[in-house]
Amino acid sequence: MSTLYWFRRDLRLSDNPSLLAAGNEVYPVVVSGSLDGLSKVRVDSLTASWRSLNESLDGNLTLIDDVAECANRLGVTAVHCARAYEPAGISEQERVARDLESLGIKLVIGPGNYALSPGTVRKPDGTPYRVYTPFFKAWFERGWESPRPAPVGVTWASAGGRELPSGPPVRVGEAFALRTFERFAKRALHEYNEDRNRADLSGTSHLSHALAHGEVHPRTLLAQLGDSQSEVSFMKELAWREFYADVLWHNPHTVEGYYEPRFANMRYDFDESKLVAWQQGKTGFPMVDAGMRQLMTTGWMHNRVRMIVASFLVKDLHIEWQHGARWFEQHLTDFDVASNSHGWQWTAGCGTDASPYYRIFNPITQGYKFDPNGDYVRKYVPELRGISGKEVHEPWLLIDGLSPDYPAPIVDHSVERAEALARLEEIKVV
Repeated sequence: MSTLYWFRRDLRLSDNPSLLAAGNEVYPVVVSGSLDGLSKVRVDSLTASWRSLNESLDGNLTLIDDVAECANRLGVTAVHCARAYEPAGISEQERVARDLESLGIKLVIGPGNYALSPGTVRKPDGTPYRVYTPFFKAWFERGWESPRPAPVGVTWASAGGRELPSGPPVRVGEAFALRTFERFAKRALHEYNEDRNRADLSGTSHLSHALAHGEVHPRTLLAQLGDSQSEVSFMKELAWREFYADVLWHNPHTVEGYYEPRFANMRYDFDESKLVAWQQGKTGFPMVDAGMRQLMTTGWMHNRVRMIVASFLVKDLHIEWQHGARWFEQHLTDFDVASNSHGWQWTAGCGTDASPYYRIFNPITQGYKFDPNGDYVRKYVPELRGISGKEVHEPWLLIDGLSPDYPAPIVDHSVERAEALARLEEIKVV
């Protein structure tokens, strides 16, 4: 009996329990609505992942508009997919399930792309964790299943929809993700604990796109990690992703709502010219500008720099975090709603964990620390390439240091830091 398999954020064959359950005669599909509202860089990224997956399916991956209509046309009795855990995905899955049920077709939902599904890890009293460290301990002690093999002997068939969109060549896909991890293990894993925060080094795994699109299951990575300090550090980064997914699962309003409600009462500003300067990487703070330009150029930004630019938007420009989160959503090829919303809230001081609001990143000292020779800044801010060494982080201190094409700082960090702390006092709980 043939089934329809609806690929969503599980664009792989290996360690895909939902796909294993679909049987040996499968129509693989993706849905055109997945592209709605995405920026060009995100469309190119996602469609490249689809095309890579299509090669593993003998060219039978089909783009359709409506799951229920397609399933009914093909005469299948079941549609399989991996579970969604974020609010929009859950809503979509529920709608498709209703549409299928009205046609007498069952939606079979399998495990999603987490080592432990959101909602699984709880305190002894049954309540969810609010702080990462005890969550990680419980997550690690609970453990996870071993990776599953890829299905064998499956006959893939075309569902007769549209061809996948063409696009520029982008290096993505399951095989590329596995090679990327192999290279990372040889190149940087053993120094990960030391180098992961250095924006000027290739010290991270570069697997965030693959994890966001499900081109690799986190269990596949966890199964290859040992107990060295750097390997445990990398494991903890994978656990952050699972923690934020768990937090969003229990608090679906926090996609754009405050995890700590009192911060909704803080005084915020909205200066469009400053927001645009931040978006375009023209704030006059080299580390901030390099990060924003890396985002616009590549669709990715180093994680440490994400925190720097987020802190600058919220605490130097006093603009609410949601504006930054939406900008990231438009442009990050590794966009993950839980990690994005709660990463922003963590930096903004209104989210989970012990990151108080008064932890305010100094964009200048952060540059000196995590781009000590200025190579990262010079790579993405060409106006400053004439400045050698670490002096690039404060070009205004040099005679003729500021290029006519590069702006002076749009704010005084020390002044805005004091202002941010003053606003915190206004909503302080006594």
